[in-house]
Amino acid sequence: MKLSAYKRHYKETMRLGIPIMLGQLGIIIVGFADNIMVGHHSTDELAAASFVNNFFNLVFIAGMGFSYGLTPIIGNHYAREEYAEAGQMLRNSLFINFIVGILLSLFMLVLLLNIHILKQPEELMPYIIPYYILQLFSVIFTMLFNAFKQFSDGTTDTLTPMFIMLGANVLNIFGNYLLIYGNWGCPELGLTGAGISTLASRILTFGVFCLLFAFCPRYKVYREGFSRGTINRQGQMKLLKLGVPVGFQMGVETGSFSLSVIMMGWLGSIALAAHQVVGVITTLGFMVYYGIAAAVAIRVSAYKGRGEQKEIRYASFAGLHLIAITAAAVMALIIIFRDEMGYLITPEKEVVQLVALLAWPVVLYQIGDGLQILFANALRGIADVRYMAYAAFCCHFLLALPIGYVCGFLLDWGAIGVWCGFPISLTTLGILLWRRFNRLTLINKI
Repeated sequence: MKLSAYKRHYKETMRLGIPIMLGQLGIIIVGFADNIMVGHHSTDELAAASFVNNFFNLVFIAGMGFSYGLTPIIGNHYAREEYAEAGQMLRNSLFINFIVGILLSLFMLVLLLNIHILKQPEELMPYIIPYYILQLFSVIFTMLFNAFKQFSDGTTDTLTPMFIMLGANVLNIFGNYLLIYGNWGCPELGLTGAGISTLASRILTFGVFCLLFAFCPRYKVYREGFSRGTINRQGQMKLLKLGVPVGFQMGVETGSFSLSVIMMGWLGSIALAAHQVVGVITTLGFMVYYGIAAAVAIRVSAYKGRGEQKEIRYASFAGLHLIAITAAAVMALIIIFRDEMGYLITPEKEVVQLVALLAWPVVLYQIGDGLQILFANALRGIADVRYMAYAAFCCHFLLALPIGYVCGFLLDWGAIGVWCGFPISLTTLGILLWRRFNRLTLINKI
């Protein structure tokens, strides 16, 4: 297929992907705002935020990955105009996401009760514990919102979640302004104030989506199936079959980054703060890639529902072209601004210098990161998810973490050594998932 023939796919992918991208970028903007405000309040609070956020990012992204199991199911029902069945699947998804939210919260509570075994700097503990507790309360609301968001994405309505997320993010930033610094007569709570504002915004996103689903005319065709449908074993098993491998795949990826924060903590508060800054910046590229890849998953699931197998490949490789262009732009921006980008979040010169050094492994893994995100979502769209879970575990836990430990501590490369495993693991995973997708679609096994 000639490059010019992909134009239709580029256009449709961007139509669906841009709202997802903007919604995810809204999260990044809030992450920047949180870290800028907290970082200028104190470096110790920034380091504490790095520690807590890295662990909760594991929970939130694994939970988001689990909810992704709903998208191809809804996409198939939507393509066949089975609106009642789609509404019933939403009901099942809300129930199982609630259960998973409780389980994730209990897991994080156990970690909190044993947090001393992680041996983090003692001066950070007064900041870590209250912020951690506030993040803990928000897990269930995030999981319930995820169910609504993936349902809406599966029906090709990516605009509604975008507006909800952007609106909540604006309120979150305003809440930070009030509660971190104590403006307009509010108490000055520092990092704890950022946690309160974040919790409130996550409760709001779920509440707004509930109201929209109950009263918005667009969702009327789904409400009958939702209200009359039952929470049944068949629906639960469909969601588990797709959701657990995707959640595991995304969880182990985030886990490799989150567990590396423990190693950064062994190097001290400066390394921990730099890790947080670089993590926020590199997530910028990840979320843009994710917006494109999620649109590919939506389109692939619809083509699968209609049995249009050739279009599955065209839609997927059109997404790959878009991600490759985006990755090149992200790499260029990081290289150009690597010496200054740390100042966006903290005035500490030592942290900024270390951020500039850590920028190099980040640049190296952009192509691999985009490749693995794209084909993970393409495989999700055709409901082939087990292989990606196994591949992700091997790449992140058997490559990234051991390489990071060896380079960081045995070879004594310090902070940059801890990050050396990521370019290797992400690129390897991207190649493995590309080969899997290529093999399945070429021989028409889908």
